[in-house]
Amino acid sequence: MARPDFRAAAARRLSEERELPSAIVSLLSPEPGRRATGVRVIPVDRIDPNPQQPRLAFDEATLEELATSIREHGVLQPILVRPRAEGRYELIAGERRWRASKIAGLSTVPALVEDIDDDTALEISIIENLQREDISPLDEAAMYDRMIRDHGYSIRRLAEKLGKDKGYLENRLRLADAPAEVRELVSLRKDTLSHAYELMKVQDPRKRKRLADQVARNELSLVKLRERI
Repeated sequence: MARPDFRAAAARRLSEERELPSAIVSLLSPEPGRRATGVRVIPVDRIDPNPQQPRLAFDEATLEELATSIREHGVLQPILVRPRAEGRYELIAGERRWRASKIAGLSTVPALVEDIDDDTALEISIIENLQREDISPLDEAAMYDRMIRDHGYSIRRLAEKLGKDKGYLENRLRLADAPAEVRELVSLRKDTLSHAYELMKVQDPRKRKRLADQVARNELSLVKLRERI
């Protein structure tokens, strides 16, 4: 009798969970030389965060909400880890669930254990974060830029991978190299994205800084900003 493909079965189970994007599941397709050890229950204190985690911040309020849900229902979807030395594991995907599990006081958490190379681990981590609704525009732009620069994605391929519009990605990528005052404006107020794109048309740094300050103080509407430019 043929041995069951535990790894493929785990990937199918994960694909049915709404929190794990299909783009990540596709990266878990069997490859020669990659060892799968399946889903385990692992002590939370044996899991280390990914040192290459591309996300810069986690909202404490939403973590508390998730922790409350976990206390009531448990962890419904396994996190994804890879084995490291001395019986420890490195987190690849599911850091919100892992953090919330610790807040909830859980001693163990279900985890899909995969032997994954560094490049694939980083790619999965980036894709997972890009699927989150609460990601900041600047973090989003930095991750798109990283996928293109470090992983060889074209904008079109990345758009298809993430189910995003190509024009949307192109606009976000403009933020990755935006002037400091524009990035600061977006970090302070997410509702100024349209203003930010207009400000990037201004070549004079002093004029751009002055206009950005006025937008931050809510002194310039988008229409008035366009008139000034």
